[in-house]
Amino acid sequence: MSHNETTCWTVDLGLIRYGPACALQRQLVEARKAHVIPDVLLFCEHPHVITIGRNGNPQHLRASLRSLERMRVELHSSDRGGDVTYHGPGQITAYPIVDLAEHRRDIRWYVEQLEEVMIRTSAELGVVAKRVPGCHGVWIDGVAGEEKIGALGVHISRWVTSHGFAYNVSADLRYFDLIVPCGIAGKGVSSLERARGRSVSLDEVRARLASDFSIVFNRHLQPIRPTQLAEELIARQEMAPGTLTSIAQR
Repeated sequence: MSHNETTCWTVDLGLIRYGPACALQRQLVEARKAHVIPDVLLFCEHPHVITIGRNGNPQHLRASLRSLERMRVELHSSDRGGDVTYHGPGQITAYPIVDLAEHRRDIRWYVEQLEEVMIRTSAELGVVAKRVPGCHGVWIDGVAGEEKIGALGVHISRWVTSHGFAYNVSADLRYFDLIVPCGIAGKGVSSLERARGRSVSLDEVRARLASDFSIVFNRHLQPIRPTQLAEELIARQEMAPGTLTSIAQR
């Protein structure tokens, strides 16, 4: 599959567990470093999982391990930045594998661009979202004050990004009671569905996020299926020996 420097593959992985999603990202990061693939934007949903970033405080986990097991919520440590967060159905998680050397070598700029994507998509869907000074992510004004609608946590290796953002569309917000979201006490969490007062399809939101990502990062998105992505990585393995493995297992 041909590409140029302005191409970005976009892949909808569907529902995938957190561990395999991280393994896939690691493979894509190595391939991106080797310049054998273009930028990639992964979309997915995760089964219920709580992740603790490399700067995370375990005390921000409010539930016991036994409670998590009973509720079938996985717990994972992560090499992303940030503290404790929750992922689950009804939340669109986006993992951009982007070479910032071809954009701008500036982590703050990159984080702000991801926020901009979520802010634009929110506005297009009738919700005013904003940044809050000193707090990463995207927020709305809710009944109880500022509430987070989109969370961020990224990892950078030789200017290639992984992890990314999670945007609450129709997520069950009760699961956020299991944690202090992103380590910020006293602030609430919301979703697009709650803010709009009516439902919205995940497909529509995903399409808008992709479109806004394309605009913000000035990339032409080329949708490919997960099977195509696996085939492309295998085909490129000879170009970067020892760095790529199969992603067929989830």
